Amino acid sequence: MTVVPEMKVVVVGAGYAGMLAANRVARKVRAAEVTVVNPRPDFVERVRLHQRIAGTAAAVEPIASMLRDGVALEVGTVDRIGDGVVTLDDGTGLTFDWAFLAVGSTVRPMPGTVPVGSWEGAEQARTALAALPAGSAVTVVGGGPTGIETAAELAEARPDLRVRIVGSAVAGDFTERAHRKVRDGLARLGVEAVDGHVVRTTESAVHLRSGVALASDLTLWAIVSGVPGLATRSGLTVDGDGRMAVDASLRSVDDERLFAIGDCAAVPGARFACALAGPQAVRAVDNLRRLLAGRTPAPYTPRYVARAVTLGRRGAVAQFTRRDDSLRRSHLAGRGGVMLKELASRGGKFGARTGIGG
Repeated sequence: MTVVPEMKVVVVGAGYAGMLAANRVARKVRAAEVTVVNPRPDFVERVRLHQRIAGTAAAVEPIASMLRDGVALEVGTVDRIGDGVVTLDDGTGLTFDWAFLAVGSTVRPMPGTVPVGSWEGAEQARTALAALPAGSAVTVVGGGPTGIETAAELAEARPDLRVRIVGSAVAGDFTERAHRKVRDGLARLGVEAVDGHVVRTTESAVHLRSGVALASDLTLWAIVSGVPGLATRSGLTVDGDGRMAVDASLRSVDDERLFAIGDCAAVPGARFACALAGPQAVRAVDNLRRLLAGRTPAPYTPRYVARAVTLGRRGAVAQFTRRDDSLRRSHLAGRGGVMLKELASRGGKFGARTGIGG
């Protein structure tokens, strides 16, 4: 453990990256006074939101129950960060010596759709789904992992509904063999997969560039795009998606007291992925320890292992990748794929709770 004079550390955001960072600082830096700021008092397992919508998992736990002794929780929304102060939207401020920005990513849904990538959207979707009568049509927009898992979970939980998934290339980020496994798994659950570009949505239909209009009683938006505007509002340098510009050690290029971790960090080669949250949080906290000890911080490089999607409770496909995220030929499906995905999901929560990861 690094021993330093008493200092204040503020972590903005209580997702996988933020929780791991807060608990790791508390474990590794003696005398650090750590405060976590989050809009709600609960830790949300974002990788299980599709299960929350379908009613097969809770996906939430009180943040206070996951924080190490001595770590404080401030429930509130941050308006700005900079000059050693985190300013909340009620005007109050928290001073810091070091801070970690971990606000994650967000969704920008088309009108007439309900976003499933956020807690608020998932709750809205869950309520709307419960009110649908048998035979209703549910359309999930987005052919990536979020869309695939949402469509599959809903179809398995509500076989009385007509579920379809629409995307420019549903399961297109897999090799040909793994792609077929995903599409076959969706078909077995009764999910209709439609490859097409969505240009417009209404409360009753999804319109494709081809001119086809798909009738829909509930349309769910499953595309993650961009990040909350905190870094932009704070006058920090950001990339085209609004992610905070950082150096190789994950520190802001504008304020060396500020780290960014997870989806909100503009790391070259990093895509929006929960799998990177833990390793980034670990590296950032360890770099803080290096700086406090007068040592040079170490660079961070994204390292990928696999892309995995669940297909209901009993199916999954895990596509293995190289470290740079390029696809390998091998994949794992069936029970093995389910076990791998569940292990990864549990590992993310374990890291958030304990501050252990890598």
